[in-house]
Amino acid sequence: MRARQVAQPPELPGLRYVRLLGSGGFSDVFLYEQELPRRQVAVKVLAAEDLTDASRSAFVAEANLMAQLSAHPYIVTIYHAALSPDGRPYFVMEYCAGPSLAEQYKVKRFSVADALRTGIRLSSAVATAHAAGILHRDIKPANVLTNAYGWPALTDFGISSAVDTELPTNTMTRADLDRASGQATATGTVGMSIPWSPPELFDDHPAPDVRSDVFSLAATVYTLLAGHTPFEVPGKPNGAVDLIGRIDRGAITPMDRADIPASLMAVLHRGMATRRDARFSSAVEFARALQRVELELSYAPTAIDVPNLAVPSPHDDANRDAGTPDADATRVRQVRSVTAQPTRATAPPPAPPKVAPAPVVHDDPTVVRGVRSVPAQASAPLVADDRTIVRSAPSTDPAEPEAVGPSNGSGRRWLPIVLGAAGAVAVAAVVTAAIVLAPPPEPRAPQQPSPSAGGGIVTEGVPKPEQVSVVPSGDGTSVTFTWSNPDPQEGDRYVWRRLGGQEDGPRTPTDSDSVTIAGVTPGSQVCISVEINRNGKLSTDPLRMCTQ
Repeated sequence: MRARQVAQPPELPGLRYVRLLGSGGFSDVFLYEQELPRRQVAVKVLAAEDLTDASRSAFVAEANLMAQLSAHPYIVTIYHAALSPDGRPYFVMEYCAGPSLAEQYKVKRFSVADALRTGIRLSSAVATAHAAGILHRDIKPANVLTNAYGWPALTDFGISSAVDTELPTNTMTRADLDRASGQATATGTVGMSIPWSPPELFDDHPAPDVRSDVFSLAATVYTLLAGHTPFEVPGKPNGAVDLIGRIDRGAITPMDRADIPASLMAVLHRGMATRRDARFSSAVEFARALQRVELELSYAPTAIDVPNLAVPSPHDDANRDAGTPDADATRVRQVRSVTAQPTRATAPPPAPPKVAPAPVVHDDPTVVRGVRSVPAQASAPLVADDRTIVRSAPSTDPAEPEAVGPSNGSGRRWLPIVLGAAGAVAVAAVVTAAIVLAPPPEPRAPQQPSPSAGGGIVTEGVPKPEQVSVVPSGDGTSVTFTWSNPDPQEGDRYVWRRLGGQEDGPRTPTDSDSVTIAGVTPGSQVCISVEINRNGKLSTDPLRMCTQ
């Protein structure tokens, strides 16, 4: 096929042409300087010879797709789209001055840490596209640029499609490639990039899904580590027919690096499995698997940046019941999605409202300061007010006597005096009345709440977790805390928080019986508290765990 000649850059209002950045089959990309605000931008212009209704529609669709996703930190930002004075569609986008991943891996193979970090960030971008209902379909190192901060920036959504839309028939199938007998190269096109494409895209009527993009993600991470594509065998024929045959068989070329852990190779092999149902079911799952390798190697985990949308998780049902996000999705850059605080639930209608016992003066420095009377909450494992922490709802047994008496300081001063004087006079009458009038004793209801010595509310029945281990990493930059549930019941979860510093960290729900704290200063003490969450009620006594 004869190469298309690069078109002349158009004259665009508010932009000054600088130079050509690149050229593809259907468009050219130029560097311009924008006048206001002053900055360098990349301008993608549709080639004049491809100005058909179909090409215009596809170009506009790409601009619209990128505009939906461009707020993501690892997707190229689009600023503007319009028609040039000579009628060519164009859009203005972020200029990524750094080399693409394709340029980088050909010069030097990535370290394990850099490949993991890049893979997780790209997975975040792809998961964001999937959440918007978009398949990329052409994920490869050449389509990942580098911005001014050295971050990867996914681009080229030119052949992307809706997740639920079947693709048109390929212009070249396996049979066509057999007849071509190697005329196509390893980077030749059949509407896709062969070395990073899953086997289902070579069908006569391809129907990709999110797992197809997961395959390409895994293939891209492999390429960064190996310095060549996953199905390319150095020193042997690597034409299109050869590559497709290996992709169909799942014949991934072994990696010749001793520093790559077996767990990472297992993640990449699963991501590039021949059968779709054997791969990770989503880009987020693939990113989590890479995160686990980071933790295994004692690296600080890279954030999975996805929008505040529902992300499939094995614990979705439990999360909906508890009203809290999945802790595994996790380890984002200390930026949490905050929703409006729900109205506090009141006690069931048949029972009268409870009045908290009168505050009592304590010498114990651990007593919560500023204790106030708080309405019972039906199921509120997380309490927004740090000054008063209600562990669980009080009993609504109508037979329980309500606390009475003044709640101010003066009441506490004179009440013991009055009671002491009256007690000497009335003791005989009280004893006699108790003997004559007392009804037969009744068994006490189990788990009856009663005021504690500290004046707080205590609910029995939810045990305290038991410490199993506190294990720092080899370099001391992370600590793994592990605990156990002494009386596990169905539906039990945990709530943990980091202690210390200027203030305690946020309460974080989890189904796991361990948590890893990263970014630790070697030699410093790290402490957490852990409670069991059982049907909305927390452990009476939290478990405190600390490094030595």
